[in-house]
Amino acid sequence: MKQIVIDQIQREVEIVSPLLRIVSLVPSQTELLVELGLEKHLIGVTKFCVHPKGLKNRVKQIGGTKNVDIQKVIDLKPDLVIGNKEENFKSDIEELEKHVPVWMSDIYTLEDAYEMIQQIGELTDTEEKALTLIDGIKSEFKQLIPLKEKKKCLYLIWRKPYMAAGKNTFIDHLLEQLGFENAMQIDRYPEVEFTNLETEYIFLSSEPYPFKEKHIEELKVIFPNAEIRLVDGEFFSWYGSRLLDAPKYFNQLLSYF
Repeated sequence: MKQIVIDQIQREVEIVSPLLRIVSLVPSQTELLVELGLEKHLIGVTKFCVHPKGLKNRVKQIGGTKNVDIQKVIDLKPDLVIGNKEENFKSDIEELEKHVPVWMSDIYTLEDAYEMIQQIGELTDTEEKALTLIDGIKSEFKQLIPLKEKKKCLYLIWRKPYMAAGKNTFIDHLLEQLGFENAMQIDRYPEVEFTNLETEYIFLSSEPYPFKEKHIEELKVIFPNAEIRLVDGEFFSWYGSRLLDAPKYFNQLLSYF
């Protein structure tokens, strides 16, 4: 059945149901599709789609999130390609949509994530599972115990140059849920100028740059009074089914402060 749907960046996408051949360009959404029972319909994923374990070895790889192999995707003849405004290049998406249907997500808040999960459920005839998942995530987030007093936190995602998650990002939204004030007040993912920057906490993400213990010592020289910790970046930036386990991780993290 042919229909027109509206994606999260308000584009009209013409699809033909049922969707039996799906390509995912985003790791967190790949994991979601598997959670919804759709692994058998996944015909293409990125090299960064590491969950569930072994999936990227079972399904054809089509490059990375930022360097999609356009021809590989086209040759797979997908019924739908699922991407994300932030994670995929606009030029790649514009080229792909000349050949195949492309549905895009756009996520800044938990509400956006819930909407994405529900809409993918509707697209793939797994709406009941999607709604159950959303209810489960909401229930878990009700168990989140944020800081009693707001503290400034710098969330670093890259080194050489240092870059941070700033305002108007999903990471920033989750930091707020935990009771932190983002020390980086610039939008998106700016390079960090440490001069005159004040922060009580620094989180070193496991992705996209794999920060290690040695980097804590490096930053201690610059911020001797800050509490610096390595954190699991997947719980802060993956907006699919991984959100179900995020509040437990956050509560464990906050218990140290």
